[in-house]
Amino acid sequence: MAARQLLRAAPGRRGYSGAGAAEFLHRSIVPTMHYQKSLPRLPVPKLEDTITRYLNAQKPLLNDDQFRKTEELARAFEKGIGRELHDQLVAQDNQNKHTSYITGPWFDMYLKAREPVVLNFNAFMSFNPDPKSEYNDQLIRATNMTVSAIRFMKTFRAGYLEPEVFHLNPEKSDTELFKKIIRFVPSSVAWFGAYMVNAYPLDMSQYFRLFNSTRIPKLNKDELYTDEKAKHLLVLRNGNFYVFDVIDRDGNMLKPSEIQAHLKYILSDNSPAPAFPLGYLTSENRDTWALLRKKLLENGNEEALQKVDSAMFCLSLDDFPVKDFVHLSHTMLHGDAANRWYDKSFNLIITKDGTAGINFEHSWGDGVAVLRFQNEVFKDSTKTPAISPQSQPASVDSSKAVQKLDFKLDDALKAGITKAKQKFDATVESLSVDMIQFQEGGKELLKQKKVSPDAVAQLAFQMAFLRQYDQTVATYESCSTAAFKHGRTETIRPATVHTKKCSEAFVKELSKHSTEELQNLIVECSKYHGRLTKEAAMGQGFDRHLFSLRCLALSKGLALPDFYQDQAYARLNHNIISTSTLVSPAVQLGGFGPVVSDGFGVGYQVQDDWIGCNVSAYPARNGKEFLQCIYKSLEDIFNVLKGKKISS
Repeated sequence: MAARQLLRAAPGRRGYSGAGAAEFLHRSIVPTMHYQKSLPRLPVPKLEDTITRYLNAQKPLLNDDQFRKTEELARAFEKGIGRELHDQLVAQDNQNKHTSYITGPWFDMYLKAREPVVLNFNAFMSFNPDPKSEYNDQLIRATNMTVSAIRFMKTFRAGYLEPEVFHLNPEKSDTELFKKIIRFVPSSVAWFGAYMVNAYPLDMSQYFRLFNSTRIPKLNKDELYTDEKAKHLLVLRNGNFYVFDVIDRDGNMLKPSEIQAHLKYILSDNSPAPAFPLGYLTSENRDTWALLRKKLLENGNEEALQKVDSAMFCLSLDDFPVKDFVHLSHTMLHGDAANRWYDKSFNLIITKDGTAGINFEHSWGDGVAVLRFQNEVFKDSTKTPAISPQSQPASVDSSKAVQKLDFKLDDALKAGITKAKQKFDATVESLSVDMIQFQEGGKELLKQKKVSPDAVAQLAFQMAFLRQYDQTVATYESCSTAAFKHGRTETIRPATVHTKKCSEAFVKELSKHSTEELQNLIVECSKYHGRLTKEAAMGQGFDRHLFSLRCLALSKGLALPDFYQDQAYARLNHNIISTSTLVSPAVQLGGFGPVVSDGFGVGYQVQDDWIGCNVSAYPARNGKEFLQCIYKSLEDIFNVLKGKKISS
């Protein structure tokens, strides 16, 4: 979710005379995948750089004796088995130029994980409301967003979707003239053409998994399944499953008024909620779910499951309005498992009052693809909605077009669903979500003071944890490496010797420092964080490299090197503060669960004049208090930057 680039879509439009403009969001003159072939490859960092960066990240977390031991192990690894593994990784990478060295290990990491996907891996991003309040009606918004989502899919598959490009100098590169020139540059070298004008095309290899895709539970390792031929949408309401075609035989989209009619039919269906809602199974341990799925297939549910797995996406219609932001976060992060299918590439969730959000499965892709999808769907559905509050649904027989799926369940399956529900309810019950909005400043003021907004947010988290728990702990910030072919993410390690020193000055030694000294400490943190961010985005972090070397050792059947058995290595990878940021005109809020039972999941956004923060936690941690400490830290940092004296 750390991708911070948005694209302006090219215009193109409308008129519902069957196919044509209405089928597409826009028609980019540069083909969608024009740059894909020539994207640079994700570099394998030098081993000595990785070890140095690793030790820098360990320094604030260890005392002198612990650090000495960790340094010895790291240097021995660098000279010995680590060097051998690194050379093998580089050789392997050179033989697989079509992809990146992290692709295999990263897919395996997600797909071999046996924990439930919900709360452990799936993240959410909620849409801003439609600026025109009368369009926030559940049926109208569900219709408009579904139409926009289908348009996105069709635009992408036709190669008309504007390529995803990060423009450092948009006046030069985000222009019609540049596009007219670059489209004639062969795709084998097109990336270089963009690079010449300071534009960085991003990897789009994940996008095809947005639609008609599902993660299928299998013993030991799940599989990703995609069926691009399927033409139907899956709709969940009240725990019941419905499907209807949204694409006709000629590949054209159903008229919006017909989609509206079918959704209206589903919203007015009075069928009772099923006694054993199947959705709960997707919240189970993956091996448990794999065995239950096998039973489902043996019980004659193959056709129904095929419909679920191959559906374009899952539209979840909830029968309640959203009360507040906390309720919104709970609804979008997990909601009622009866009305979700967490294995779909994404669930588009729309509540009774038209509040919308996306819950997405994480193995197939990262925030970059999902955020682009959300930006386009929000823009299209609000600026050029397919239907209005005055629109009448088409006079069609929805009872024929809409199929309600029935599942045959034996006693073992019923018991499996009941158990899954008990586990899910208990986990959700123990999860707290809280949030703050800091209104005393944001990006604008921080840039005036020449400090990085992201560095300040991360410094506030470090300061807050020190104030609350008197500790500096392993912290994770996600950074996209989509600038490279098949790049995924890299980790920024925001807990540094600089943030530790600065936090201790603010929290423990305030009286010993002048305002100017505190300002200098903040600037130091900002500079170092900026360097880490740049390194991570350029594929020069250390986490993915060390992770790949570890995977390689295990795949060769080697004994796990001592380096990886160091307690300090385990502690660094037990991410107590896990963070991710996004800023987008389409998104109101984003979040995810803690990645460890004694951790915090921190979704945050630094806007022009405010900073928002959304924290999830289990009972081992107090999220509310952590947020209060974050607020106090932000207040102190901003006051110091304004030259004010602060008190502890």
